[in-house]
Amino acid sequence: MDPIRNPYSPGAGTPPPELAGRQAVRDMVRISLARIRIGRSAKSIMMVGLRGVGKTVLLERMRLDAEGDGIHTISLEAPEERSLPALLAPQLRVALLRLSHVEAARDLAVRGLRALAGFVGKLKVTYQDIEVGLDYEPEPGLADNGDLSIDLATLLEQVGRAAQSANTAVALFIDELQYVKAEQLAALISALHRCAQQQLPVTLVGAGLPQLRGQMGDAKSYAERLFDFPMIGPLDEADAREAIEKPAEAEGVSYQPEAVANILSETQGYPYFLQEWGKQAWDTALLSPISQDDVTAATAVTVAALDESFFRVRFDRLTPSEKTYLRAMAELGPGPHRSGDIAKQMNRSVQSLAPTRSSLIAKGMVWSPTHGDTAFTVPLFDAFMKRIIPGA
Repeated sequence: MDPIRNPYSPGAGTPPPELAGRQAVRDMVRISLARIRIGRSAKSIMMVGLRGVGKTVLLERMRLDAEGDGIHTISLEAPEERSLPALLAPQLRVALLRLSHVEAARDLAVRGLRALAGFVGKLKVTYQDIEVGLDYEPEPGLADNGDLSIDLATLLEQVGRAAQSANTAVALFIDELQYVKAEQLAALISALHRCAQQQLPVTLVGAGLPQLRGQMGDAKSYAERLFDFPMIGPLDEADAREAIEKPAEAEGVSYQPEAVANILSETQGYPYFLQEWGKQAWDTALLSPISQDDVTAATAVTVAALDESFFRVRFDRLTPSEKTYLRAMAELGPGPHRSGDIAKQMNRSVQSLAPTRSSLIAKGMVWSPTHGDTAFTVPLFDAFMKRIIPGA
């Protein structure tokens, strides 16, 4: 087995060789973008799911699909330490400059660039991390009120009018949206709502952890009417099998049926884990077909690799009290778990643990599927916690 020809690609946002089981949501986004381009109503799309389900990979594939269809796209990842205006401003500038090269849209795109200058000039006082080159002087009264909600709506309106004149659309592809602060998220939703009301071709295709749906509802009560929220979960058995077998078949390599069954059992169908197990099984095997013994031997290596990368990078961000909380959750199993059960496991009161739970939610480590429940956002994290902190 040639390691150079190993087809599997575990990594943060690394495209897998076979994007199995995601065609339905890709079609949903393609139809939505095509509709807004011709002035028809369509909801923005907000994909939600746990870590390791391939949201980042899927978002990038959708963006490339959109670019191939002539849609102008903006690609962002929302880190915890940056403001949304700081992320959006440079990308909107690029989109407007591209639109200004279309003769029919030039004047409106230039006006959009003037709106951007006003937007940055006023909001830089509040959001000091905004850094963007300005190509035109601001137009007085255009996106320069100093109120993010009002100014962002005006700016996206100008972007939409330019895109409309160019017979295209502008799609914002934003990952990790759960890290955007509530008031900034509310401003973005409000701006998209205004564009939708005026049938302007501006939309959002986003991705985030499951708590994002609740965050958006809290930010703006009408968010659930403005967005579709497809849940991106683990692959079913047929799609998971395809994700493992098809890349190997392209290289002339096969698996014994029981070897694939073992991988599917270990990974629970999560795309990132499928790539890790596939890579290690390939590197372990001496020849085709890859056997059950090969997968068994590869499992120990895979778990060690995950512990030192995928799991460890999240564990290292935790405070001692947060680690204790998650270890108590792990003792109860994969979850979700009632807050009272976790508190009982720790011999603490629910109220005393509330700040720790809130902090873990803010860090994207846990979420609340229903009121009073807590679940890991990282699949298989309960087993990792038991390995890294042995003993009850």
